[in-house]
Amino acid sequence: MLISLVRTVVMYVAILISVRLMGKRQISQLQTSELVVTLLISELAVMPIQQHDDPLWNGLIPMLVLVVCEIVVSLLMLKCGKFRQAVCGNPMIVIQNGRVLQDQMRRLRMSTEDLFEELRQAGAFALEEVAYAIVETNGELSVLKKSAADSLTPKQAGVNVPEEALEVVVISDGRISQHSLKLCGKDPHWLREQLKCQGTELSEVFIMTARTDGKQLIIKKQPKGG
Repeated sequence: MLISLVRTVVMYVAILISVRLMGKRQISQLQTSELVVTLLISELAVMPIQQHDDPLWNGLIPMLVLVVCEIVVSLLMLKCGKFRQAVCGNPMIVIQNGRVLQDQMRRLRMSTEDLFEELRQAGAFALEEVAYAIVETNGELSVLKKSAADSLTPKQAGVNVPEEALEVVVISDGRISQHSLKLCGKDPHWLREQLKCQGTELSEVFIMTARTDGKQLIIKKQPKGG
């Protein structure tokens, strides 16, 4: 029992490291090569856990090889466009100028139900609203609505709006995030000054956010049972 527990923890850590080395992506965003490697790593991780007679290296070494292969393939795709097309394919237009391209849908083996489901998820609930729809290499559907059906932007309405500002959490449950402070261009001295101006101690803060435009928000902790 103890051996199975130790092997499971070791393989879990190995998978985390492997995924971290390959980069951060959601399952729906995986390219073909990344999906293949992810599935193979999952299979390789199970073998050493179930087969106690086999050394862990029998699973760890193939996982390392797969990660290295994926990194090499990713670098090649960055350097060579033709190689990337061969591995990942090309984006395919399924709706052009409001017209459904049936040949393209047949090539993708995409049903009309799948198409309309993807359109609804993209916020297009009527086919006549869509100008272009493109199936990306990761399988996601990108939708460009017609101007008459799209949301009106402040620029189109001639309205001046304030510039965008990044907001980050600099204090979470009484703990300072140095990384978040750097993101908004602040430092611990600025943070202490803000808390002093508000008459608040660090231990009393549940959430404090800071924005790149200088604004901040402080939410104090609630008393227990309150």
